[in-house]
Amino acid sequence: MHPIVQPFFDINTGTMTYVAYDEPGAPCAIVDSVLDYDPNAARTSTRSADAVIAFIREQRLSVEWILETHAHADHLSAAPYLKRELGGRIAIGESIRTVQGVFKKIFDLEPEFQLDGSQFDHLFRDGEQFRIGALEASAMYVPGHTPADMAYCIGNAVFVGDTLFLPDVGTARCDFPGGDARTLYRSIQRLLALPRDTRLFVCHDYPPATRDPQWETSVEAQRLYNIHVGAGKSEDEFVAMREARDATLGMPTLILPAIQVNIRAGKFPDAAGNGTTYLKIPLNAL
Repeated sequence: MHPIVQPFFDINTGTMTYVAYDEPGAPCAIVDSVLDYDPNAARTSTRSADAVIAFIREQRLSVEWILETHAHADHLSAAPYLKRELGGRIAIGESIRTVQGVFKKIFDLEPEFQLDGSQFDHLFRDGEQFRIGALEASAMYVPGHTPADMAYCIGNAVFVGDTLFLPDVGTARCDFPGGDARTLYRSIQRLLALPRDTRLFVCHDYPPATRDPQWETSVEAQRLYNIHVGAGKSEDEFVAMREARDATLGMPTLILPAIQVNIRAGKFPDAAGNGTTYLKIPLNAL
């Protein structure tokens, strides 16, 4: 099966959102949506999500799934807005519970915040199979960037989240709570064991000045050319490179609002008594 994949690139966060479907008029899945957020004004908007909505309505698609590859630290999810406008079930990997447990403590979230993933409509297990209309799909557990990363295999297309980037960019950092470079290397090997012509769709692109943003690669291209894991690089070589590189990286601009929202399946905390919604800034905690 060769699903049609429509990408949407958010230049502000380098994020790719995808709509995957079989044909016009068919069911579809949305992968890794973006809610626009201005950190200086602390204001949200739905420009990026509205472009996805317009496309889905133009193609007469029906949304069955709104998939998250992980709890993103670099953008806020638009999943609740998309569900309200289009329907569908919001889903993520079942290890989101681990991430919720870590960040409930860091952000001192309200006592009633549940650590069972119940904020999402569905939690996928590794290897779990599901359908998007006529398309067969499955979930593949690929931790390392975070403890809860999930790739989604839809026909011959795999949405890899932050597990891999384009070959000339490499791989994602592993220094968030619960991340681990050795675990990421082993997750990547699961992806590279897929048939060489498998299409891989990345969640982010941070292109060098010599090219425009791209979103699709292949297992064969990653095996041969990925600057971090390609051409037979060993696990120990990767771990040494990844840990040294991560030690030089600053925190993502939107990590504080993004994590608080995304572990709630894109929902915001309840408004305070004055009608305003607040997020927390934990000092010296990350």
